[in-house]
Amino acid sequence: MGKSVYSIVLSDEVVQEIDDLAYRLGTNRSKLIDRILAERVNCITPEMRMHEIFGLVEQALGSAFLMSPQTSDSVLAVKRALRFKYKPTMKYSVELTRSFSGCVGRLRAGIRTRSEELTALCMGFFEYWSRLERAALGEFFEGGFPCELIQNGYARDFYESGEGELSNREIADAITAYIGALDRGLSLWFENADNTELAKHQAKQIYTAYLSNRKQLL
Repeated sequence: MGKSVYSIVLSDEVVQEIDDLAYRLGTNRSKLIDRILAERVNCITPEMRMHEIFGLVEQALGSAFLMSPQTSDSVLAVKRALRFKYKPTMKYSVELTRSFSGCVGRLRAGIRTRSEELTALCMGFFEYWSRLERAALGEFFEGGFPCELIQNGYARDFYESGEGELSNREIADAITAYIGALDRGLSLWFENADNTELAKHQAKQIYTAYLSNRKQLL
């Protein structure tokens, strides 16, 4: 669904009310007018789908995760404290594409820290997790599975694994399941920081269980 620039004439009072409402909703004038008109004519926009998907993800994750202020219609970010000294916080962000086909979105997980010990633990986990992903999913992609280590974190794409467009519920459930698996693996990795082999075994078990229940997204 494309977008173009249009010139319309509106009452000053209406524009003021629109601007006030847009501010309260954390959006802007153009996006709010687009949403209002779409709802009026029963047209489902990508932004409306994103809003519903993120609402379902937020509901499914529950109070264990802290929701960050949404800075874009296409991005959802959540945080969770790790059981480690100084209680560092891991941030998970998901950015959805407007097409909802092929590459549905991208997840980034990362932590802000200056601690060398914490950085080493995080990157050790993400390096091992990326190896699990590449081994399990690499055959489906030319050149290997699209995931990468980033500064103090990890990033990977979500792709459709079946035919036909996914529903909002299917996308939300898949994203929730992945964040949950990644967070559980990371938490156990930190809890067993002094036993690398046990931490790897637990991470592999969690990832294998995630794959066995995965249906819609890679």
